[in-house]
Amino acid sequence: MSVQPVRSRHSQATTRVLLDCGVLMGPLFVGTALVAGATRAAYSPRRHPVSALAQGESGWVQTANFFVAGTLTCLFAVGARRALPGMTTLPLLLGGTGFGLLGAGAFVTDPVSGYPPDVPDRMAQRTRTGVAHELFSVPVLLGLPVAAVTHGMQRARRGQRRWAAYCIASAAVSLIGFLGSGAGFGGAKRYVNWAGLLQRVGIVTAFGWMSVLALRLRRAA
Repeated sequence: MSVQPVRSRHSQATTRVLLDCGVLMGPLFVGTALVAGATRAAYSPRRHPVSALAQGESGWVQTANFFVAGTLTCLFAVGARRALPGMTTLPLLLGGTGFGLLGAGAFVTDPVSGYPPDVPDRMAQRTRTGVAHELFSVPVLLGLPVAAVTHGMQRARRGQRRWAAYCIASAAVSLIGFLGSGAGFGGAKRYVNWAGLLQRVGIVTAFGWMSVLALRLRRAA
């Protein structure tokens, strides 16, 4: 008679641990990148992308940061699937984000905006590794805003208007940041000197939304 309650408690505990992965991912990723960027000579967080930290002798730190963030996000996707039975779109988008982070860690970006030093702002010929890095970044840079909008619209239909507004606003801010930084890293003069800052606005907003989502799901679980 007591087997089912014990199993239920064990399942709930497992779900909470998986959701905790989503809570931790954003602060851990952003904090690690912040420290790594502050210790790099000639690196400008205002101008250069987070991915550029994977280059150089200490690039392994950012590579590990990508792998840890990707693993935590994939685990959070499983937790979200367990916490939101019947909903598949959000967990799939979160899983795609985790997969993208893992791929971004496996393939190092090409030099961007003059970093590392003594390289041109844009390479004359892109490497296959750099192209692969950019392709794996797409599920991250677009997946999270789409996930926020999708979830926000679902919650709006259930009357949770304040939470829905936060989701949609987070999607808009992060998408603007990502698009602006992409233009800057591509050489657009209007954005090139601010591309790193714009990317960080997008990252903090999108990853922050994911952490808040994980906290809400954890409380409900």
